[in-house]
Amino acid sequence: MLTVDLSYLGNYEKKVGNGYFERIKKAHEVLENKSGKGNDFLGWLELANEMKAHLPEIKRVATKLSSQSHVVLVIGIGGSYLGAKAAYEALTPHFKNAIDTEIIFAGHQISGEYMQDLKDYLKDKDFSINVISKSGTTTEPALAFRFFKTLLEERYGKANAKDRIVATTDKEKGALRYLANQEGYDSFVIADDVGGRYSVLSPVGLLPIAAAGIDIEAMLDGAIKARETFNSREKSNPVYQYVAARNALYDSGKNVELFIHYEPKMAFIAEWWKQLFGESEGKENKGIYPSSAGFTTDLHSLGQYIQEGERHLFETVVSIKKPKEDFKIPKTADDLDGLNYLSDLSVDTINKQAMQGTLLAHMDGGAPSILLEIDEMNAFSFGYLVYFFELSCALSGYLLDVNPFDQPGVEAYKKNMFALLEKPGFEAETKAIKKRLK
Repeated sequence: MLTVDLSYLGNYEKKVGNGYFERIKKAHEVLENKSGKGNDFLGWLELANEMKAHLPEIKRVATKLSSQSHVVLVIGIGGSYLGAKAAYEALTPHFKNAIDTEIIFAGHQISGEYMQDLKDYLKDKDFSINVISKSGTTTEPALAFRFFKTLLEERYGKANAKDRIVATTDKEKGALRYLANQEGYDSFVIADDVGGRYSVLSPVGLLPIAAAGIDIEAMLDGAIKARETFNSREKSNPVYQYVAARNALYDSGKNVELFIHYEPKMAFIAEWWKQLFGESEGKENKGIYPSSAGFTTDLHSLGQYIQEGERHLFETVVSIKKPKEDFKIPKTADDLDGLNYLSDLSVDTINKQAMQGTLLAHMDGGAPSILLEIDEMNAFSFGYLVYFFELSCALSGYLLDVNPFDQPGVEAYKKNMFALLEKPGFEAETKAIKKRLK
């Protein structure tokens, strides 16, 4: 299902020694015993199994949303949207006119232009809202929800609009929970022991993914299978191989990891991966900086730097063995483009040879690669891949001796923003920051 190939590490392969595997094994035992840092945020370990009982209700609400809407507007930021967006882009056609219900994401930035353009787009379309927020007061989604809730109520009337709003929020407290209870919205719970970046296999991700017509039961089955497979304490465990390699490279001075994909549909899996690792590992002046690139496209922009720039990076290349679609290159009589030598080869064959050539070139240039191969991209393998990276991230965090389940640094920009906006309760901070800006 998933294999890890370390043969493109070059001279760094010998650095992936037994010492790393012993440390990873100990970290795995600490994780499963729930005795390590952040042990109150380990609900994701058994999340896929637990969600099985909630599938009927998630599917019911998803069907209601999709049956009454051309567009389901998903409002959330960070882990409240990236996992669903990753699945939606990876598992649906590139061009969404082939889909009965379109999923559009909002509340993940602060842009009046985006909201106005989206309002114009929705002008002649029925739409519903799934708002996702633990507190209901996070600035970006709260702004978007206020804006589009007003539009929904103006169009359908307040009584009918509430049947088009689903809240995914805290079980008992917070502004959104209060509103959901008061208005009678359908609602789902964000568990206290599952952090946002680990929540894609909870209602946070599953509801919008199901509304897009994707098989969420198969997705959960993939994650369940991954948990069974990667529970091994053997050196051959693919998670151990990946964690050992990336940490050996980090200890050798490679402090930037590029998630590389050769299929455009994987671009938002890379975005989800960047939040997962960046928010989990980037603490106490430690951690590998996560970035990404899509090849072969970015070989024509970033390729020069990767090949010959500063030698502080490595790549994690995720390859799909069997694409969903493929076709052969036709032969032409004039051969003006000089491509007849490729005739009768499939596009995927050419893509795989480009990948092979790039892996070798980058290894020779001092940019080693970890190659992850999955059989195909479908709902099952998506769930499998999600759990693979979640477990890898948790174990890597423990190897760094940081808490991989909190994100204290995220609050720094918020405090400054609230002070500049003169939010009530931030009077002292407002005075101090204005003094700094004089």
